[in-house]
Amino acid sequence: MNNLIYVIIIGGVSGWLAGLIRSGYGFGLIGNIIVGIIGAFVGNWVFGKLGISMGAGIVSTIITSVIGALLILFIIGLFKK
Repeated sequence: MNNLIYVIIIGGVSGWLAGLIRSGYGFGLIGNIIVGIIGAFVGNWVFGKLGISMGAGIVSTIITSVIGALLILFIIGLFKK
């Protein structure tokens, strides 16, 4: 149960930060949480393929999630236009 809460909090923070960075691309609270959670998986996958390690800890997890969420928002922006 604690892991689920941890994932939701990290996803919410990273989705919110990505929405702030890409202003105008936010999806509300639930949408930002979903984008942040998916962004965490995307960020980990991309960094793994590139051989980049951000280290351990909550800050590196948030940075990785935000970068992944920004990638997702970029892709969504391509299809919205």
